[in-house]
Amino acid sequence: MEIKKIAVGNLGNNCYILSSEGTGVIVDPGDEAQKILSAVGDLEIVIILATHRHFDHITALPKIKKALGARAAIHKLDWVDGFDDEIRDGQLIEFGNDQLRVIHTPGHTPGGCCFLIGDVLISGDTLFPNGPGNTSFPGGDEETILKSIREKLMVLPDETIVYPGHGPETTIGMERSLY
Repeated sequence: MEIKKIAVGNLGNNCYILSSEGTGVIVDPGDEAQKILSAVGDLEIVIILATHRHFDHITALPKIKKALGARAAIHKLDWVDGFDDEIRDGQLIEFGNDQLRVIHTPGHTPGGCCFLIGDVLISGDTLFPNGPGNTSFPGGDEETILKSIREKLMVLPDETIVYPGHGPETTIGMERSLY
């Protein structure tokens, strides 16, 4: 699997393009649709996923969907117009020779999700280097996000690379002592 990270929009949202054997998944098309589409190239996009419903993670979704003819999915607790399918905790999504597992991690938003592919975790706004995501927005809850991180993410191996919704990567091992 190959991962392309593209910083988009005024808030520097990380959009990820995961590819395997000519197929791919787009995660969090936050803004700058043309920049994302250029990075996709000739990949066959299996699905577009959103870690959560905040605008900085989905603004380019309509243009990306239209250009690629791909379906988009989000957890039902974060449903907004523009999505076609619901994702659920534990769901497996196959692309190429790889498999992505949905991990429901509420706290930043009620339907926030992370995506695990082998030893890679796309954490959205749930987990960042040196701390959890912001819980001051409507639907956010500090106790819930800490529980999600402790029970669902800190059980992963130390070497799991964490690709957050904004900023640089970290690992589960580097973050473990905070939880």
